[in-house]
Amino acid sequence: MSNIAKKWKAFCEWQHQPYQVAEKSEEYHCCHTCGEEYQGNYCPRCGQSSKIGRYSLRNALLLFLDVWGMGNRGMFRTLRDLILRPGYMIRDYISGMQMAYFPPFKLFFLLTAFSLLVNSGFNLKGENMFETSTEQTDKKSSSPATKEENKKETNNKTLSENEPTIKSVAQVAEIIVNRFDKFKKDYPNVYALSWLLCISVFIYFFVRKSPNIPDLRFSEMLVAMIYTANMFSIYWIVLDFLCAPSDIYVVLYLLPIIPLRQMTGFKWWRSILVVLVSYLYAIALLLILMFAAYYLLGM
Repeated sequence: MSNIAKKWKAFCEWQHQPYQVAEKSEEYHCCHTCGEEYQGNYCPRCGQSSKIGRYSLRNALLLFLDVWGMGNRGMFRTLRDLILRPGYMIRDYISGMQMAYFPPFKLFFLLTAFSLLVNSGFNLKGENMFETSTEQTDKKSSSPATKEENKKETNNKTLSENEPTIKSVAQVAEIIVNRFDKFKKDYPNVYALSWLLCISVFIYFFVRKSPNIPDLRFSEMLVAMIYTANMFSIYWIVLDFLCAPSDIYVVLYLLPIIPLRQMTGFKWWRSILVVLVSYLYAIALLLILMFAAYYLLGM
């Protein structure tokens, strides 16, 4: 038991430590690109690494992976830290340590592409989730009950052709929820980013002055939200790849509590409260938009 406690303590200490840059090389090098003679790890004239030499199969593989962002060491470091120390990594990045980590916007687009790949069949079951959702919609629309409802709606439209069709609040809510769920399933990372940006203004009001970052800017808060959306996408992609049950996805909504607490330095109870209240704010905003669509657009 004491051994586990020691390992946990060492892990917590590692979480708090920022990325350690490699020590400067004492050797002298001649740059293969510009011919500059220098001492260190990178050429001060063109920025080429001193480790780059003659072409090899390893270099070819790294260049191929670099097209997708995977050959960059910062990519793997960013993915690792977003899983193990997300808030501390975000704090380090917005404080100026940007060369150590993969840019948040590039990472978002790469995760979006990988998410589409998983949804199109690159998973344990080889199931195309886009086609599955379409098939379920077709089955639902072709069911006898749905056909009967569509027939009644057609008759009602014929009887009141010149009158505007106004759906009930329950029907409007059902339509919005169904479209919302489909968008969330098909594009989880875009959904996560939209959701987090929606609540970022509210969260910023409570965390703009925190123990770790006493003068947080809103632009930095947006970067933190993008990285948090990337963290959300990583877990969502893993669950999609494993074809996990839908009930497990609910746990992902609690994930923003971890980076918020690590980034700001607030107590757990305050971080949990801020996230939960922000969710209530976003739900209330969604309801307001729903009723606005109902009354103003005549849905």
